[in-house]
Amino acid sequence: MPLAIFALTIAAYAIGTTEFVIVGLLPTVATDLHITLSLAGLIVSVYALGVTFGAPILTALTGKIERKPLLLGLMTLFVIGNTIAALSPSYEMLLVARVIAAFAHGVFFSVGATIAADLVPENRRASAIAMMFMGLTVAIVTGVPIGTYIGQIYGWRATFWAVAALGVIAFVAIAALLPNTLKKAPPASILDQVRVLGSGRLLIVFAMTALGYGGTFVAFTFLAPILQDVTGFSQSSVSLILVLYGIAIAAGNIGGGKIANHNPVKALVGLFLAQAIVLLVFSFAAVSPVLTLITLAALGFLSFANVPGLQLYVVQLAKEHRPGAVDVASALNIAAFNLGIAIGAWLGGLVVESPLGLASTPWIGAILVAVALLLTIWSGALDRRASPSLGVA
Repeated sequence: MPLAIFALTIAAYAIGTTEFVIVGLLPTVATDLHITLSLAGLIVSVYALGVTFGAPILTALTGKIERKPLLLGLMTLFVIGNTIAALSPSYEMLLVARVIAAFAHGVFFSVGATIAADLVPENRRASAIAMMFMGLTVAIVTGVPIGTYIGQIYGWRATFWAVAALGVIAFVAIAALLPNTLKKAPPASILDQVRVLGSGRLLIVFAMTALGYGGTFVAFTFLAPILQDVTGFSQSSVSLILVLYGIAIAAGNIGGGKIANHNPVKALVGLFLAQAIVLLVFSFAAVSPVLTLITLAALGFLSFANVPGLQLYVVQLAKEHRPGAVDVASALNIAAFNLGIAIGAWLGGLVVESPLGLASTPWIGAILVAVALLLTIWSGALDRRASPSLGVA
């Protein structure tokens, strides 16, 4: 792989860390800013919404900018967002900072994949894209627990300073390693995106993505307080448990791809069913440290195992129903993942503040995943009716 790919990987690592590290810091942030856990959970929702709506709009608006200056501008925006977060004197300013960082996130992954593919021969494009996204996976395994540990020892602002420093390193790597002559892909207009949203078949898959992926975030957003207040783990144990969860996520991402290769719908039916069951079990297992660790390992695997299948399925359907906008459909499915995170975190906050309390967030998440399961079964039935080559065999 050319060194330029590793510059993109470093940037993906920084972006992945800032997106998910807040999960381990929620109790610390809530205490320091004198806000409730549910308000702290909105920090996750606001970031995800910034990616959801910022990515398609900003990608369309920045389509005429040369690729390297655009990436450098995005990393500058990323550093600014995380610096403001580190300096935030109030909850409101922290929300603004998160939205700024989220805008950089959305556009980076929209254009980064095409840049990675253009840096290598055609037969190595998938490997190049996978290498870039490896930064995101490694961030979940190492960046999130390390960032959580830093925040617990030195305060949550120190974590955002560290992430901003990662952004500076990524900026330098992109400036030094990326060639100046990168090809620009024709930008997808907002009208192209609206046309994709006009397909009922694709809307079903986007809903599957948002609910199936987002269901886990009802509980995952509040994982640190669950581990401390319900299970009884010490604060210092949370970062170690996040390492376990991150490793399970990485395994799930790889395993999910292999499971979904032949028949994504059939794979998604099984994965969503297992995910809903594990979330339901977690509601009862959370009182036991041993059962919690076992359940979290399974939940980590399942929460990301559906990602490859959902992406593959939306590409298959786009080729049939919107053949001229396959890339747009894929990008909108990424937006659906982030919309799911926003919905899950918001709903989790409502549950935490309700009489149901923290311990109920997993089974509420299971309901969302169960709805995604029903939508998947319905979509598979529509596929079988239209074409025997798609759907559950």
